[in-house]
Amino acid sequence: MNVQRVEAKQTDSDQELATLTLDGAAPLGDTYALYDGQRINVFGGIAGEEVVARIVRYRRKRRQMVSGVVVEVLRPSPHRVAPPCPYFGPCTGCQWQHVDYERQLEFKRDAVMEQMAAYRALKGVMVEPTLPSPRQLNYRNHARFTVRNGGQIGFVNRIRRRFVRIDECMLMDPWINGTLARLQERVAETSQLTLRYGVNTGDWLVQPAMHNEEIPIPTGQGYYRERLHDRPFRIASPSFFQVNTKQAERLAELVRERLDLSSDQTVVDAYAGVGTFAVLLAPFAKRVIAIEESFSALKDAAINTLGIDNLDFVEGRTEDVLDELSDTPDAVVLDPPRTGCDATALEALARRPPRRVVYVSCEPETLARDLDLLVRSGFRVDRIEPLDMFPQTFHVECVATLTWAPVV
Repeated sequence: MNVQRVEAKQTDSDQELATLTLDGAAPLGDTYALYDGQRINVFGGIAGEEVVARIVRYRRKRRQMVSGVVVEVLRPSPHRVAPPCPYFGPCTGCQWQHVDYERQLEFKRDAVMEQMAAYRALKGVMVEPTLPSPRQLNYRNHARFTVRNGGQIGFVNRIRRRFVRIDECMLMDPWINGTLARLQERVAETSQLTLRYGVNTGDWLVQPAMHNEEIPIPTGQGYYRERLHDRPFRIASPSFFQVNTKQAERLAELVRERLDLSSDQTVVDAYAGVGTFAVLLAPFAKRVIAIEESFSALKDAAINTLGIDNLDFVEGRTEDVLDELSDTPDAVVLDPPRTGCDATALEALARRPPRRVVYVSCEPETLARDLDLLVRSGFRVDRIEPLDMFPQTFHVECVATLTWAPVV
């Protein structure tokens, strides 16, 4: 490990500094360094750099933790750029604004490859270059803010747990930033604030409902509307919808291409949410069966699927519904939450295997875990394609394409 340890310099009660050499990728978009005989996470660095870092000591779940935050770069990486946002560092909502975008895409691919390499069954699986986002800034259609200090709106630093007032977030759509400015210091009646915006419709919601007469816009909307590939979608406040609208449209195209459907085939959309994939796939299949258990998402889906005759929504858990289908589908889309699929759902899929599976994931670790089980059950991973749904952060979306190919 290429790490240089030096003695910390105590400057005041709140600032303990150390010179560190950074080495390798750590969780949450950080890098590693050796400090005081232990390996710590360091925010704001790039592997190979020599930096001065503020040492932060804090407690999590009764454990004493130590992290570093870069305050000065002594030997910069060739991939370092100036972060465009004045809140970078104190905020921690972005982890990689200091990294040039091409390198961010490489980091995301590396992270996926690292998770796959942890499983013998997945070694050698092809992970393609990360598909870039059409926008690197101002791409988010959804913001969840914390409200403190008499109505100030902002975020909470994940390391120090300190509130940071935010007057403009460079990840957010301009409408969200404009609304943030209009609400700043006027929302003391709540502790959390959600803004959602339809990039292709101009529709929006602000939650929760508030009663301050100084608030210049209506609040408390139950849902808003968006369009993907010219199809309308209603999305309730609690329902999931991709935060990067333009990249979500590319994701839907990629899923359709990888399913390789024909007009005589049946496709199952598991963990269907408000019906995004199901609706967009319906014109290309004989029948679409969508599975969802969330009451909020099902209410949205009932509206979103009106008039689509070859689409059936089934309420229930994926693992139960897959076992109860009268016929084996030709293809299945898996789009589970960050925690991945329940093992019983994957076992049900393997008992009645479709010709093809497309697995959409926002968490490489749980994706690798689930792909390992599927491969050991008889599926083959043809390719994994990372997409950058979340520029300037360590998060990465993936599309994994599998075919049924049991070893005889």
